[in-house]
Amino acid sequence: MGGSVVMLIELPALWLALLNIVAIPAIHLGISWCFIRMPANWFNPDSPFFRAKNGERGGAIYQSIFKIRSWKGFLPDAAPWFGGFAKGKLKEKDPEYIKDFIVETCRGEAAHNAQILGIWCTLIWNPWPVAALVMIVYAALSNFPCLILQRYTRARLQRLLDDLR
Repeated sequence: MGGSVVMLIELPALWLALLNIVAIPAIHLGISWCFIRMPANWFNPDSPFFRAKNGERGGAIYQSIFKIRSWKGFLPDAAPWFGGFAKGKLKEKDPEYIKDFIVETCRGEAAHNAQILGIWCTLIWNPWPVAALVMIVYAALSNFPCLILQRYTRARLQRLLDDLR
């Protein structure tokens, strides 16, 4: 192809821009909406996907490396927008509430991983290499802070739950 860009679906630049402007928020919000409607028992904190890893050191790694406490309050919680569980603040120290909160951090983590995959679907129409690479990086960077916040919060809530027992 001698220096031309490659994409599976070729669109004029204006249509490409408009499609991305509509698709990216729709992917974020649509996946959030879908995950909020999934049964809570699909998000088991003891599953290998959600279980704490040794290197996380009970969530301390996220504070030591990323200084998460300094910026976590700036992240939006879309769950309440769709009637889901608000995770912005701990409202009570009842063990059942804390268990529910822990499950909701699993739901949030799964939703953000799905959003990364959803945004990667835009590679169908975004030209390679530049625009496609931008989308790959955007998908990771826009969800990474939310992913580590879910893991950090879950570790802290698990410690609190253990202390209450």
